Amino acid sequence: MLNTDPWLGYIKPGRIFGNLYFVGTTPSSVHLVDVGDGLMLIDSGYLSNLYLMIQNIWELGFNPKDIKYIIHSHGHFDHVNATSALVHMTGAKTYISEADLGIVKGEMDKAFSIAVRPFEPDVLLHDGDVLTLGNTTVKCVASPGHTDGTMSFFFDVTDGEKTYRAGMHGGVGLNTLSAEFLTKNGLPFENRQKYFDSLKRLELEHVDIFIGNHVGNNDTEGKLRMAETESANPFIDPSAWGRFLNKCRVQLEKLIESEREST
Repeated sequence: MLNTDPWLGYIKPGRIFGNLYFVGTTPSSVHLVDVGDGLMLIDSGYLSNLYLMIQNIWELGFNPKDIKYIIHSHGHFDHVNATSALVHMTGAKTYISEADLGIVKGEMDKAFSIAVRPFEPDVLLHDGDVLTLGNTTVKCVASPGHTDGTMSFFFDVTDGEKTYRAGMHGGVGLNTLSAEFLTKNGLPFENRQKYFDSLKRLELEHVDIFIGNHVGNNDTEGKLRMAETESANPFIDPSAWGRFLNKCRVQLEKLIESEREST
């Protein structure tokens, strides 16, 4: 759905742990990592939400002009539409899976029947790529299903004393895996198996801090509020990653079963 009232998606920004922060909104998450020689963003979000994100970055004490890298979870417009504006403002280097290149170069985003605001990626990502961005190393794991180029990211974050591994699944929306969507767009039903296979691969990754590319994945907003008053950091939970992956699996299984029952 289009985000016509961006201010309604405002979320107060906050530190998740150490050099990892949330600067996004309800419609689409954006995470910021201070990588020493500048700032890295994970996704850019809606163009209409850009002013909220810029303000959030300022409120956390950073200068948006220090954004040096933007890595993308996948090519849907709610995750990439502010990228071209940010590149114009900052000269940031951009990264996205080669399999989603067509979407960000102007092909129709079938999931939303809308073309994204195009940009020319600087680096095309592939399964197993390891990025060294400042003082941060990011492992890229191809996780197709939601899109062909969905990419999951894993990296260490630190407060100078403790280090934890953060992880994000690049896209778990079932809106692109329903029978209606697959049939309408002439897409193979094998995409569902790709999704299941991706979940199985990602189970092998250890994650202490699970972050979502939508706030509902990990209750980002609720945990940010909890972190303001509780002594224990609610984001540090090594069991959350496995629970989330299992939930995703069950949701797709239920979708498939409901479609069988309706035929």
